[in-house]
Amino acid sequence: MDWQRHYAYLTQLLAEGARPAAVVPGVTRHGEDVGRWLASQRRNWGRLNAEQQHRLAELGVGPQKAPRARKTTTASGPRTGGEAFQKGLEALQQYKAREGGMPGRAGVQEMPDGDIHRVGVWLANQRQRRDRLDQAQRAALADLGVEWAQ
Repeated sequence: MDWQRHYAYLTQLLAEGARPAAVVPGVTRHGEDVGRWLASQRRNWGRLNAEQQHRLAELGVGPQKAPRARKTTTASGPRTGGEAFQKGLEALQQYKAREGGMPGRAGVQEMPDGDIHRVGVWLANQRQRRDRLDQAQRAALADLGVEWAQ
């Protein structure tokens, strides 16, 4: 019964125009965290019966992809803004252009390539780690209006 209810809520969200990639933990419907349920279905794909897998596949949902291999090389010299920082900065810039202000913790930005970036969480993490940001990174955040980076 629980599975069918969450499946129905997911179907409703998708019918309203949401993309499966945008249904992340924290996306709720009628008080139910559909995003968390969907992440669990993807993670535990092998435990689903064939009918459940088929129904989710019809909605464009599949098993969780294997994590990408991380680079093992180390950068030399001062950090000028790693790839993840640059992606976060770009997402923040797009979010501000779209919304007109800074994101809250739940702020999400869909990037042109289809990736979903949890820009609110990213910004909160940067604030927590601000003592480890270099001058260029802090200046880039300050240029976007991030008060604590100034």
